[in-house]
Amino acid sequence: MTQPISVPAEVTLPELTFRGILLGAIITVIFTASNVFLGLKVGLTFSSAIPAAVISMSVLRLFKDANILENNMVQTQASAAGTLSAIIFILPALVMMGHWQGFPFWQTLGICAAGGMLGVMFTIPLRHVMVVQSDLPYPEGVAAAEILRVGSAERAQDEAADDGRTPAKTETGMGDIVTGGVLAAVVSFAAGGLRVLGDNVSRWFELGGAVFRLPMGFSLALLGAGYLIGIVAGLAMLTGLIISWGIAVPILSAMGDVPAGMSLAKYATGLWSSQVRFIGAGVIGVGAIWTLATLFMPMVRGVKASFAALTKAGAARAGRAPRTERDLSAGWISVVTLVLVAILVATFQVFLSGAPVSPAGIWKLVAYSVLFAFVFGFLVAAACGYMAGLVGTSTSPISGVGIVAIVLVSLLMLALGGELLDAQNGVQMAIALSIFSTSAVVAVASIANDNLQDLKTGWLVGATPWRQQVALLIGCVGGAMVISPVLELLYNAYGFADAMPREGMDAAQALSAPQATLMLAIARGIFTHQLNWTMILIGMAVGVGLIVVDEIMKRTYRVARIPVLAVGIGIYLPPTVATPIVVGAVLAWLLERALRRRAAAAGKPYEQFADAANRRGVLIASGLIVGESLVGVLLAAIIGAAGSEAPLALVGEDFAQTASFLGLAVFVLVVVLFWRRVMKLA
Repeated sequence: MTQPISVPAEVTLPELTFRGILLGAIITVIFTASNVFLGLKVGLTFSSAIPAAVISMSVLRLFKDANILENNMVQTQASAAGTLSAIIFILPALVMMGHWQGFPFWQTLGICAAGGMLGVMFTIPLRHVMVVQSDLPYPEGVAAAEILRVGSAERAQDEAADDGRTPAKTETGMGDIVTGGVLAAVVSFAAGGLRVLGDNVSRWFELGGAVFRLPMGFSLALLGAGYLIGIVAGLAMLTGLIISWGIAVPILSAMGDVPAGMSLAKYATGLWSSQVRFIGAGVIGVGAIWTLATLFMPMVRGVKASFAALTKAGAARAGRAPRTERDLSAGWISVVTLVLVAILVATFQVFLSGAPVSPAGIWKLVAYSVLFAFVFGFLVAAACGYMAGLVGTSTSPISGVGIVAIVLVSLLMLALGGELLDAQNGVQMAIALSIFSTSAVVAVASIANDNLQDLKTGWLVGATPWRQQVALLIGCVGGAMVISPVLELLYNAYGFADAMPREGMDAAQALSAPQATLMLAIARGIFTHQLNWTMILIGMAVGVGLIVVDEIMKRTYRVARIPVLAVGIGIYLPPTVATPIVVGAVLAWLLERALRRRAAAAGKPYEQFADAANRRGVLIASGLIVGESLVGVLLAAIIGAAGSEAPLALVGEDFAQTASFLGLAVFVLVVVLFWRRVMKLA
């Protein structure tokens, strides 16, 4: 196989530079904060590789000696840090259950940094077999490489223009990110800060005793997220919405009576929260297990080949290998891994310092937790790395992996934690330890999910693998340092579902943290034997049915049509959160169809004709996510400092209905502007 690189192996350029590391750290703060906010709000995070690459090129082109490999290192560092924010899928559960009153900096740093860096270590041996020798598409990795190449070519054109050899300069695409970011920031500030725009609207009605809801959310960040995930995942989430609010809630509400004095909205929402969401949990669990099962044999082959690569003969060959084939050595991998395991041991020791067991019992629990995180994390790293290569980072089942992990570790604690479970308040501590152990696994999985994507980008542009792996480690540390302060800020400003830091706070503004809520419910249910198994089993049956239908359709139409995990998320997420995601996915599909028609009319290949327009769409969508998320973090700081729920509000609650219609009008206007700006390049 010929290696399609941009910089030949015999050419050496500056890659891991001080200015690049500094720029990567700044971008890390931006995208980690954005992803933490988005994840707590809707349970989704976005791949930051592409916007990070664009920002890097826009900044580093100010320096004449910058190059494509330096830009690649910046996006590698920033994307790793942004991806680590997936830890919020589980860590807030410790606050929700009352074990933590906030997010202790050193414990959060330890679990995030050590887990994330282990994810790097676990994926290094997989690089050759899963990146170099594999035909996996790695969508984000290939897209980021293409953007770096285009940016490098544009830089060359700019330099030629300065010398009078070409007529005009080109753009990197930074303007599209800024356009989306500013637009989303303004709208988000008007909605969340000034309160002159609504962020959702719902219509409730009753038919034959069944309660129905027609919801719509106006989040531009979610519009952008839907655009990025595409029509297949978007329609799967719509399927989940229909299952929950078109079937399950109406059936359950028809089987009971609305209590006297309770509104339809409150009654139906209570049924969805206490019953239907567990159907979503069952679907997500089945989807996660099915995904891991389908990846088992490729994972085994990858692990076998990886161990073979770490033999002495392989290490000797690596010393003579070209620059573009040199990974961190087996010695460095072993040393760093041992250090990270030691950090995990110390972190778990601190976490368990107040446990109602003997010192020997604490060490036993530490050993169980670290061993589980290490072994299961290694298996998950291979699975998630393969999945990321197959379908991309943004659609890999990290939350599903977390659900499998929380079930397994909870059962492990039930079987082995006798002294802890017999102690006073021991069950509460066991639940907390299960959540903390799962946090380490999620950190490993999220970084493994992203790293092979980054290494694919590096391979395509001719980067030095070991330098890129160092950048990944730096990104993990940088992201881990940001996560605790951002979580603390957002918690104190908005609160989490069923966990408010102060009395009198507006529960409607609380961040839903859907995955963390679900995993806490699962862990509690396992330890207290009160899990809502009826609804979970219904969800599992729905998941199995969806898989069967998906397999039939795949064999009939030669394409998979129903991502089961996305259906489960559609059931589980609040409907006003899921609807703008569906709108974004439909918008992407309609734009693709329009571009294909224009390409056919022009007699040109679609990929060539629509490349610039598609790239603009991705960058605008990324800007929408970043703009709204950063305003959310900014408003959190303002709310926390003011001690008021709406310190900047210009209107009262009597304006809410008008604000909802204004919010809908602005949302539609943004969709139209998005369409026109993308189609302008076609």
